[in-house]
Amino acid sequence: MKQNFKKVLLIVPSKIVARGIEAVLGELGEFRVEGILSDLSHASATRLHNMDADVIIIDPVVFDYVSRMNVRARISEYSSAPVIALKTAPMSDEQIRQFDGTISMYDEPVAMVRKLRESLASHEDAPETEGPELSAREKEILVCVAKGMLNKEIADVCNLSIHTVITHRKNITRKTGIKTVAGLTVYALLNNLVDPDSIGL
Repeated sequence: MKQNFKKVLLIVPSKIVARGIEAVLGELGEFRVEGILSDLSHASATRLHNMDADVIIIDPVVFDYVSRMNVRARISEYSSAPVIALKTAPMSDEQIRQFDGTISMYDEPVAMVRKLRESLASHEDAPETEGPELSAREKEILVCVAKGMLNKEIADVCNLSIHTVITHRKNITRKTGIKTVAGLTVYALLNNLVDPDSIGL
């Protein structure tokens, strides 16, 4: 009989905490840890991009204090899975709001699974837009494309690898259905993502 479980990716700097969550979820059976990352370095980000996780649990302390406000945006560059914050340190309400849910390392196992289940359900039930919504990073790259920038220039300006820029451009094309630079420029103009003056119109 085939197991029906949700795949979890942990991004947790502590191996002890990561292994504890893995053991707890493994015992309950509904969720299974399929990967553990200790940070979001370039190599880890590549693994995140290539792994088809159903849920991502991240301890925000993997980022410095200032970057913690953009954890969700950073993850959305690589995955559309719901992102759950593992609270191991105090977090402001503003930091918490960016996540699809939160769990604490002090939660009872059954409560942890319930929270994961609720976050996953609310993420799946989120209203669909007319087309798949572009992420903040995709919009940023779309604006660069509309301004006539090449992939290397976009990579330099956005502090990304060229591979990541190309991946974002493929996602933009897939989501919008537009393959040409001219078409993407019109799309950016119609959606007020770019000022006509900034692209020489």
